[in-house]
Amino acid sequence: MSGTVPAAAPVLPIRGRLRPVGLDKVRITGGFWAERQSINGVATLEHIEHWLEREGWIRNFDLAVQGDLSRERRGREFSDSEIYKFLEAMAWEIGRTGDAELETRFRAIVRRVAAAQESDGYLNTRFGRPGQAPRWSDLEWGHELYCIGHLLQAAVARARTRPGADDGLLDIARRAADNVCETFGPDGIDGLCGHPEIEPALVEFARVTGDDRYLTQAALFVDRRGHGRLSDVEYGREYFQDELPVRQATVLRGHAVRANYLAAGATDVAVELKDASLLEAVRNQWKNAVARRTYVTGGQGSRHQDEAFGEDWLLAPDRAYSETCAGVGSVMLAWRLLLADGDPRYADLIERTLFNVVSTSPSADGRSFFYTNTLHRRELGTLPDADRPSLRAAASLRAPWFEVSCCPTNVARTLASLTAYIATSDDEGLQLHQYMPGTVEHRLADGRDLCVSIATDYPHDGQIHVRIDSDDDRPWSLSLRVPGWAAQGATVTIDGDSRPVGPGFVTENRTWRRGDEVVLSLPMAPRFTYPDARIDSVRGCVAVERGPLVFALESVDVPGVDSVDELRVDDSQPPRLVDGRVTVRCRRVHPQDHGWPYRPDAAGAAPIVGEVLDEVALVEYHAWANRGPSTMRVWLPMDR
Repeated sequence: MSGTVPAAAPVLPIRGRLRPVGLDKVRITGGFWAERQSINGVATLEHIEHWLEREGWIRNFDLAVQGDLSRERRGREFSDSEIYKFLEAMAWEIGRTGDAELETRFRAIVRRVAAAQESDGYLNTRFGRPGQAPRWSDLEWGHELYCIGHLLQAAVARARTRPGADDGLLDIARRAADNVCETFGPDGIDGLCGHPEIEPALVEFARVTGDDRYLTQAALFVDRRGHGRLSDVEYGREYFQDELPVRQATVLRGHAVRANYLAAGATDVAVELKDASLLEAVRNQWKNAVARRTYVTGGQGSRHQDEAFGEDWLLAPDRAYSETCAGVGSVMLAWRLLLADGDPRYADLIERTLFNVVSTSPSADGRSFFYTNTLHRRELGTLPDADRPSLRAAASLRAPWFEVSCCPTNVARTLASLTAYIATSDDEGLQLHQYMPGTVEHRLADGRDLCVSIATDYPHDGQIHVRIDSDDDRPWSLSLRVPGWAAQGATVTIDGDSRPVGPGFVTENRTWRRGDEVVLSLPMAPRFTYPDARIDSVRGCVAVERGPLVFALESVDVPGVDSVDELRVDDSQPPRLVDGRVTVRCRRVHPQDHGWPYRPDAAGAAPIVGEVLDEVALVEYHAWANRGPSTMRVWLPMDR
């Protein structure tokens, strides 16, 4: 593999329909995402570091040096990965802001990690030391390769944002990756990790180093999966995606995070090795998972017991697991497929998932998190203990930390690198996939410099103004994504001429002059969304969306009502925008209690119909549970 054109981006395929424009060429200057990036940089990173130190997960590396790990190590078997995800988030944030104080903290943690690495490159605080289980002795649950994968991704982030940095992280990662290749190569252990992650990480490490050995090892791991090399468990080998080879699977299944990470790695391998059948298999898995196994929010995973995809159409809102990390994994996968194929449907899912899963996890202050993302809270949540990690992933309100705290660090690294998911390029010009105020610069392969600026209040306003800030005597193409939800009413205006446009890309190829402007107008009227009839659990219900945002009915917005379950929405009256809030017309009902919850007649089982409530305000789903305990539901029963 030869090195690719350097760019500060998490994913840099050597080929593909589109190429990412790195975060060094894109700036977010305001709006929804700038606020979240700021909170992430100012509050969340500090919060995460506090808990990593407080729980002793960083100190584990110090204990490794002191020889005290077997007695004093703290945290789960995968806690090392949280330090690496945190380092990745810090690396992207330093690249984005140049924060000198964060740079100092970053280097201090890297030194502690480096000191714990063993002479042959092995690096893990849970295995292999005196008094601990041997290395690689628990591939199903040990997460050793998973942890190394996140170490490699941290090193990739650092190498792409601070090339040539003398902190040593790239060398640490290289030695660890070499150890993996020597241990699990063709003549080594014929095994794989229970939690995919090493696969996409090795490919990206190959891209950043130009060393094909890592790509070869990633391909070997992908090929090994699906042949029952991992032990059977109570959830079945499907949990690890080890019951069926990747090429034969037709849908994402098993543990939702693992499934997305594996598919992301398989996509990377397929792209680099020009493996068309492998890429087609992943495309098919993605298409079927989105069509049958994805919540309206973009969340994935409906089974609590194994944090897994359920069967087709099993999407009960009150049992939605929809782990935040699965949302992050879904973005990782969709972005890779977008780069490979250029299909805007991948960007549609990224948008939906970012607004309604990734941004839902952190609280408004960035210091507590949802691990799972239910679509229906039947009872008031309980405030978690602010001084102790939550033991429950499905905590009823956002918690400051979890015993398994993968989601806060995953959210942090995603928000810190978000700028790299906005735009791509090809030989013809630029494509804008996500809309936010900012600027995008790019140099085409023929040396021409392009620059555009975007002005918008999206997702709260559908007007997106793209101004050309560069001059060029030759034509180039500017493509804007029209989201799939904007099937009716979208227009584009260029030089005063407007025309209707439909979902997909609207592309204009011309000789652009500085000051030229393209205006994309998206229909932002609130709308009802109806579920497929095969989703039994929401039959007779309707959801409300506006633009890319999903809305929820939250009890704090309905004074005098004990639970939002007492309301029925009148879908004959479309939702309205009143004083900046989306509202619906509802009727209150009063359930009848009986000694047995079943009746011989429909009338006897029905609630007593009560008063009509006009203009009940809904909350943007990502913002729910920021005003104290509440009941909430996304899917609203219809009043008929």
